[in-house]
Amino acid sequence: MLFRVSPVRAFVLSVSFLVGLITSAGAQNKPTLRPEAQAGAPQLALPSAEKLVLLIRSSLLTLNDAIETGNYTVLRDKSAPSFQQANTASKLSRIFGHLEVQNVDLAAVAVLTPQLTEAKIVGQEQRLHLKGAFPSQPIQINFTLILEPAGGRWRIFGLAVSGNPPAQPSPQSNVLIQAPTSKK
Repeated sequence: MLFRVSPVRAFVLSVSFLVGLITSAGAQNKPTLRPEAQAGAPQLALPSAEKLVLLIRSSLLTLNDAIETGNYTVLRDKSAPSFQQANTASKLSRIFGHLEVQNVDLAAVAVLTPQLTEAKIVGQEQRLHLKGAFPSQPIQINFTLILEPAGGRWRIFGLAVSGNPPAQPSPQSNVLIQAPTSKK
């Protein structure tokens, strides 16, 4: 177990967290354009630190709900269209099944602050690459999250999560699940 809180306290923390998100969520999840870096090619700006935390938490909490229920439909449906095409709910269940077997609880990401080691926009597709960890005891939650702009919002394109004791690197066997890229 990563982090356990009484059900009442967890509910209060969740409601408090969600109230704050609801008041600003509409604007915080939308990609914003920055001044053109190249002629004719608008570039997306890196979201603010607050927006990055919101994107990370909401993505990992959606995964946590899927792990707890065994239902990966919402995770799939909230992801980018390319991710949806490449992954069925049953495929996602097989991919993240090891987290279910280990009883991994990602709920702690709702109250912990992530430590980012990477936050950048990459490639022509302007995908947002986020990498880091939520330091906690007895297990640190490591993540790699790739988001792509779709429908005016940042949506999951790739996701990898692992739990390791703090100060140990993530295992190399951890697979990043993402939609296939088209070769042009």
